[in-house]
Amino acid sequence: MRFLTADYLYSLSVSPIKQGVLQISDKGEVISIFENRNEVPQDKLEIFEGIICPGFVNVHCHLELSHLLGKAEKGKGFLDFVGTVQQRNKYTPEEIQVAIEKAEKQMISNGIVGVGDICNTNDTLLQKQKGNLKYYNFIETFGVHEHKIDVVFSQVSDLRKEFRNAGQKATIVPHAPYSVPPKLMSKIANSFDRNDELFTIHNQEAKEENELFVNKNGKFFDWLNSIKASSSIWLNRDKSIDILDELDNTKMLLVHNTFAKKEDITADYYCTCPKANLYIENTLPDYSIFDVSKLCVGTDSLASNDSLSILEELLVIQENSNFDMSTLLKIACKNGAEALGFESLGAFEKGKIPGVNLIVNFEKNIVKKLI
Repeated sequence: MRFLTADYLYSLSVSPIKQGVLQISDKGEVISIFENRNEVPQDKLEIFEGIICPGFVNVHCHLELSHLLGKAEKGKGFLDFVGTVQQRNKYTPEEIQVAIEKAEKQMISNGIVGVGDICNTNDTLLQKQKGNLKYYNFIETFGVHEHKIDVVFSQVSDLRKEFRNAGQKATIVPHAPYSVPPKLMSKIANSFDRNDELFTIHNQEAKEENELFVNKNGKFFDWLNSIKASSSIWLNRDKSIDILDELDNTKMLLVHNTFAKKEDITADYYCTCPKANLYIENTLPDYSIFDVSKLCVGTDSLASNDSLSILEELLVIQENSNFDMSTLLKIACKNGAEALGFESLGAFEKGKIPGVNLIVNFEKNIVKKLI
């Protein structure tokens, strides 16, 4: 047994406890919480300076793009960023694997214990099978041509099967409202075969996305027409979130929401990736529109970020919202665990194994992983 205490203990199930004590097993299972240091054996008490909180949950990441670190120029907009991502296959399998392993190590050192990861390939599967982190794998579908829908869906179905056969949690999801025609969306909706599945989609990440659906013009409109995309993508939807009407009673997580308005906020959970939003569009969401009990945080990829640190993301949110420390940590831990269905993570509750972080200095982004 270990007895851990610091200036404050944030269990995220009750109010923060000044000099609270966390009793935890050698395997990291929460045994009990004490409000007073005098309640525990003093010779076993480990005293730290700072804040003790559960491990972070990175709700939105693209681990397979880690080899694109620094390749995209900052502030050039989403379509320019897409051009960089399309160069992803110009690297050797060895380079890609080294980058993936290095990126996962970075997440671990930054106190991340669970990840919602977008997958277009099986590049990350070998690393994930090592069991270093808990992953929910979202098998991403991108198919703007109706005549290719069957082929596209067969490919993502095979990829989901590969992940599941390897013992990984995996769900087929669309990339974004502008990259999936209604017919393909119908196949995705019908592919959900487990009660605990989560639907996630990139939503209103760029202002051009709203222009496409509302005004039927703009850069996305021109781009999609240039690649001969199916016009049903925008003709059948009057706004970006109309795609949600094509699902039935499905648990939903919308990612980015950079250009969302309050009336657009109707899903179960939302994920913000502030550093990536600044990297690509130099814009942040209006955090006042979100229900903080449903808001999560992600890093996005190293193609759109210079690090994979939830604490760094929280610092940006703090500077651009009125969220207090309890709210920020719930966004970073509890909400993400609930959204991804990671029942053992997110809070210090008896029987959970959520990981233990020590935030030594929040403002200077210093975090240590205790367990």
